[in-house]
Amino acid sequence: MRKISIVFGVLLSLFILSCEGPIGPPGFDGLDGLDGRDGQDGVNILGTVIDIQGDFVAEDYSIFYEFPQTVEVFESDVVLVYILWDQTEDGNGEPVDIWRLLPQTRLLNQGILQYNYDYTFFDVSIFLEADFDRSTLTAGDTDDQVFRIAVLPAEFAAGSRLDRSNIDAVMSALGVTEKDVQKVQVD
Repeated sequence: MRKISIVFGVLLSLFILSCEGPIGPPGFDGLDGLDGRDGQDGVNILGTVIDIQGDFVAEDYSIFYEFPQTVEVFESDVVLVYILWDQTEDGNGEPVDIWRLLPQTRLLNQGILQYNYDYTFFDVSIFLEADFDRSTLTAGDTDDQVFRIAVLPAEFAAGSRLDRSNIDAVMSALGVTEKDVQKVQVD
């Protein structure tokens, strides 16, 4: 008896599901709503990437960069600084930049040299630390140094498993391309 009930239930289900009928008439259009007032624009949570170029000169051996009015940095944001360490060529002979996240340490004949930085939400200071007299440094260590500053919004940086040591990954995550990077010469 139970088998008959199951078979009958399956056949009844198939019959009900396989039935088709004519499509019903379309419903009535609703009334247009009233346009609302525009609200305030939200906060732009996109990051910013800036290249700065400058010289480390005697006395403090630092490069100071103040964020312009167009770049909004909050106290909770993360600021990363990379140094243009070297260049290589790709398969087409085009130059490819090699960036390293600061701090970076070099072992020189004079001793240990470190490129380091600190920041506030107003500015970035990049400086040289050494266990020897910095006036003995060559121009290759101090002149025309290029740094890439990446500002990561706090919300983005906090929940991300982003490889911060990789500038390409950081820029990709921020949606920034090479052509979007601002270039600044620091005096």
